[in-house]
Amino acid sequence: MFSVDKNPKFAGVHVKVERLDSSISPNLKSTLVVLNAEGFRNIIIDLANTRYCDSSGLSAILVANRLCKNSGGMFVLSSVQETVKKLISISQLDSILNISPTYKEAEELLMEATI
Repeated sequence: MFSVDKNPKFAGVHVKVERLDSSISPNLKSTLVVLNAEGFRNIIIDLANTRYCDSSGLSAILVANRLCKNSGGMFVLSSVQETVKKLISISQLDSILNISPTYKEAEELLMEATI
């Protein structure tokens, strides 16, 4: 479903499925909460493999954004496919989410932004 990379500055969550929906989102949310409780204030969610996202998927993304913001960190969404970008745009979330074209660029953004 997804894998997690941890390093001193951030945690990276790689979603490995084509559909980010109600079958995946609860597990993703709980993983995000655990990461934040472990002290990860900066999180990247990599959606390179994800072609579909529904409202529960968006909810998981917003949980990550809120957890990072509330702990003084930064959340970045990376490698967003066009269909998912459209949903984010229609939901008017593109103005509040940090979206990076690639995972590498998301890493660089967090490295520059973190102290």
